[in-house]
Amino acid sequence: MTKIDERPSATAPELEPIGGDTAPIYDENGAIEPDFLRDVTAAIETGNSASLRALAGRLHEADLGLLVVSLEPELRPKLVEMMGDEFDFAALTEMDDRTRDEILAELPNATVAEGVRELESDDAVTILEDLEPEDQAEILEALPAADRVQLQRSLDYPEYSAGRLMHTTFVTAPPFWTAGQAIDVMRDTDEEHLPESFFEIFIVDPAHRLLGNIFLDTLMRAKSRAKLEEIMNVERRRVAVTEQRDDVARLFQRYNLVSVPVVDEAERLVGVITIDDIVDVIQEEADAEVKALGGVSENEELSDTVWWTAKSRFVWLFVNLITAFIASSVLGLFEGSLQKMVALAVLAPIVASQGGNAATQTMTVAVRALATRELSRANAARVILREIMVGALNGVAFGVITGIVASIWFGLAGVGVVIALAMLTNLIAGALGGILIPQVLHRFDIDPAVSSSPFVTTVTDVVGFASFLGIATLWFGLG
Repeated sequence: MTKIDERPSATAPELEPIGGDTAPIYDENGAIEPDFLRDVTAAIETGNSASLRALAGRLHEADLGLLVVSLEPELRPKLVEMMGDEFDFAALTEMDDRTRDEILAELPNATVAEGVRELESDDAVTILEDLEPEDQAEILEALPAADRVQLQRSLDYPEYSAGRLMHTTFVTAPPFWTAGQAIDVMRDTDEEHLPESFFEIFIVDPAHRLLGNIFLDTLMRAKSRAKLEEIMNVERRRVAVTEQRDDVARLFQRYNLVSVPVVDEAERLVGVITIDDIVDVIQEEADAEVKALGGVSENEELSDTVWWTAKSRFVWLFVNLITAFIASSVLGLFEGSLQKMVALAVLAPIVASQGGNAATQTMTVAVRALATRELSRANAARVILREIMVGALNGVAFGVITGIVASIWFGLAGVGVVIALAMLTNLIAGALGGILIPQVLHRFDIDPAVSSSPFVTTVTDVVGFASFLGIATLWFGLG
């Protein structure tokens, strides 16, 4: 996107600044310093724009984003308005979606348009993509025509695609230029027409199809008269504009990339994705997986309301309640045995719990392997066999341990034998459930990170109770 150097300055009362630019921002734990936060809050509440700019105007966009999130919700849009042209709208990309949307909803569209105008295209898309269509249209209309066309095209690409992630400002050159020409052109080009930072130029044909690239170190080492087509890298990896961003992240990880060009269906160069964008994607994907394994919505943030948070967690808690009733119903089948031998009631939860823990370990590995595509049909049989053997080995080890403890505890050798056999059975069942259930769900296009846990837990609870009480009933003749 084209950048401008000046924006209208917001009027502000000339008050004596509070604190100063030497005030510490973070405490020893890396959190916002309470005194600094108090000074910023005081400046906002008293309308002291001079103080606010002195305190927050010097912050990096990431630090500014954290500061905004740390404020009370009603103060956040006020900070943006009071800082005026000194507020870096890139800070809005450094916070969760819900907080950003709440701030944008309180700001005039004209203010948002001014802020977006100075951003790189990928940051601008992040801010605009979740706005209401009418607000989005009004903001786009306020932008220069070239910027508006670029942003509208990026917004038209599918959500979570490379097109939404890419920068649309990059440097191109024709293959017949010499190295000297390319360097001279870049040197003579106005800074506002170049990317904020770049380390390669892309070689394109007259139809703007990507032919290759040249990194700047190669360009600077080349002879001045060397043609670009002679020194360009024609094997440059590229991604399609519609490719999913998690696939792009995997490409970066696999080939240790720092950037990758983005092309459309006609192989025309339309953008470039850099490593800083991919780091955010990897962090978001990891965050979503961790939340999903705990039955928490990937959209949940610390800034959410109590009602929204409780509502989003209700579904999986309800599913877990149903599966708990299923597991408990197994105990009802052995009611007579439990009444005759109290030891069984005491020890049964141990078998189920240990199997559940083992299954969770296997499930975590399986879900992660499916997400990174390390687990596929090609190696599924080998991985399943490995997990069964691990389950059996740990089953024998913990069966012996719990068997000895149970025998000493209740003074019955038979109890030790029963719990040892049940422990072996349930750890093998847990290994099978932990590896097979995520694969089955994945095969039916159901997110295994979200759905596996309650089913795997049910398997280990049912098998644990049934195996322990069933073996005990047969061993002691309690039926």
